[in-house]
Amino acid sequence: MQSDIFVFSNGRLQRKDNTLYILAEDGRKRPVPIEQIENVHLFGQIDLNSSLLNFVGQKEVILHFYNYYGFYTGSFYPREQKVSGIVTVKQSEHYLIKEKRLYLAQNFVKSAAFHMIRTCRKRKNIDSESVKEIMKLDKEIDKTKNVQQTMGIEGMIRQHYYKALNEMIPQEFIFEERSKRPPRDPFNALISFGNTMMYTAVLSEIYKTHLNPTISYLHEPSQKRFSLCLDLAEIFKPMLVDPLLLTLVNTKKIQLKHFDDHEGMIHLNEEGRKIFITAFDERLQSTIRHRKLNRNVSYRYLIRLECYKLIKHVIGDTKYIPLKAWW
Repeated sequence: MQSDIFVFSNGRLQRKDNTLYILAEDGRKRPVPIEQIENVHLFGQIDLNSSLLNFVGQKEVILHFYNYYGFYTGSFYPREQKVSGIVTVKQSEHYLIKEKRLYLAQNFVKSAAFHMIRTCRKRKNIDSESVKEIMKLDKEIDKTKNVQQTMGIEGMIRQHYYKALNEMIPQEFIFEERSKRPPRDPFNALISFGNTMMYTAVLSEIYKTHLNPTISYLHEPSQKRFSLCLDLAEIFKPMLVDPLLLTLVNTKKIQLKHFDDHEGMIHLNEEGRKIFITAFDERLQSTIRHRKLNRNVSYRYLIRLECYKLIKHVIGDTKYIPLKAWW
């Protein structure tokens, strides 16, 4: 079974024979057979060369890079192996035709709202006034006439959702508003880091399909990002990331000592990042019984199944119905 590798130390990444070696600055040498790797997340200052990139590219391993503060900076995305001209054409068609794009955008938001309400219900916060507002807005999604209106509803839903989150976290983590660039408080830093890890997980799964990650429907396509990852992440952030954040702060596995303040920019320190990543990776590898496939599938594989559903929709095979967790 392939897994993700997370490198926090400074050093060098190099190839020797058919093995990837992580050489730390202190002289430690860690061999990792390439067949066991799916993604490599580089948080430390790592040296590598074109030979290494050619090697991981041939093995279809994605390298994700993060800066000193743990913020995502980019990925080495190997040459696509699963290329389909018809899927790209059909993806583009569903972006260009207003009604087709709107249908997908609305469904991404409906799934996100469903999982936000689900998270609050599981945390016994379903009677919150904020959750009631989310339920009201959820009924308005299908009434939107364009993607801009849909995004407007999504923004209002998320504002109420953040208020609901505040009702479920310890006093020391309460935040006034969502701040991203940069995060201004510990819980905002935690949300941002969790969303980053979700984004890279979605990107890794899209890579294994025929989808083009730059053609999106809810978020506007951009030259500087894989915007389809943002679309699909809307479904999974409230289902996977947010419950994990609540658990980590309420069980005190993550505390204020796990954050650093750099001139007003709050970020998880290395110890905090390790705690979150360990928990997040375990969650992605855990399984549930899929009621249609009638077998156990991992949470990570659920992301890929969502990609497959999107492909079937754009080529006219099966209408897209977004994931709504039934367990």
